Amino acid sequence: MKYPTKTPAAPDGDPATTSRRFALRGALGAALGLAVALGAFASGAGAQEIELKLGHVGEPGSLFQMSSDEFARRANARLAGKVKVVVFGSSQLGGDKEMLQKLKLGTIDLAVPSTVMSSEVDSFGIFEMPYLVKDRRHMGLIEKDIVWPKLAPAAEAKGLKIVAVWENGYRHITNNRRPIHKPEDLAGIKLRVPEGKWRVAMFKTYGANPSPMKFSELFTALQTGVMDGQENPFTQIYSAKLHEVQKYLSLSGHVYTPAYLTAGARKWATLPADVRATLEQVAKETQAYVYETAQKQETELLEKIRASGIQVNEVDKNAFIAASRPTYEEFGKAVAGAKELIDRAIELGK
Repeated sequence: MKYPTKTPAAPDGDPATTSRRFALRGALGAALGLAVALGAFASGAGAQEIELKLGHVGEPGSLFQMSSDEFARRANARLAGKVKVVVFGSSQLGGDKEMLQKLKLGTIDLAVPSTVMSSEVDSFGIFEMPYLVKDRRHMGLIEKDIVWPKLAPAAEAKGLKIVAVWENGYRHITNNRRPIHKPEDLAGIKLRVPEGKWRVAMFKTYGANPSPMKFSELFTALQTGVMDGQENPFTQIYSAKLHEVQKYLSLSGHVYTPAYLTAGARKWATLPADVRATLEQVAKETQAYVYETAQKQETELLEKIRASGIQVNEVDKNAFIAASRPTYEEFGKAVAGAKELIDRAIELGK
């Protein structure tokens, strides 16, 4: 048997009034609960550690790897509880060009590009001009006078924030065909180069057959004969074991390549101001470690590479410098303001 449902009576005996009071109490309770939940969420979010992914193409033992790991160690100590930098080497987050695009999209946070920057910002091609940078002291003057006032703003306009200037190093030529003494010795050699158009132009001028290729694909290309040779600093040659699949190393030192700790400009701007300031400070402080390590590696790694049995020879640098003039001229004409940058860099080296 069903009984009629009764609405609890209000003190004044009006059921409608009682219903309204219960509804109001329920709404107030829900609002209070939501406010408490939001407050707890905001408090938790404020304390949550930010994870930053840092990618590079270097193999274990490379200068890229050592530089990135040292920066991460220092940054994580300085920003403990706020930020954790996690390093992904060996092209785990993609090749250089892919990582630059991911920085712009915000899917990774930091990367260490080198030559590839000239494919994004034409004026970075200055560092592809042969025999331009004399030494690290000269590079320091170029950094102060050219990189920060000229190149960094141009990169930021393309969505890339330069956080610090590090190093990839002086590049040398290896191949399986013959020792390279003069530019004409490169005639017909299939040479892997990084993804930067001025490196292609330079080696075409020398008579080689250059082809851009991802660093992660290089060892196999040399091993199978798809490429005859390549050009890289000792740190990349040794860490990637390229000397194991090459017969000749020619000490050309044709280009000094900086490396740049780089962020995506849009995502970088979303980080707290104090975090950005600390990361920049730590990244710039890490440069001294990078240069010291690079200088030490130059001697140690050459000896290790030589001990592997590869044939090592000097080159006629004057012949290479003379053969490089067309590359300077082409760059000066093709890129707005390039001639002024080159002239200033040369003046700083005097």
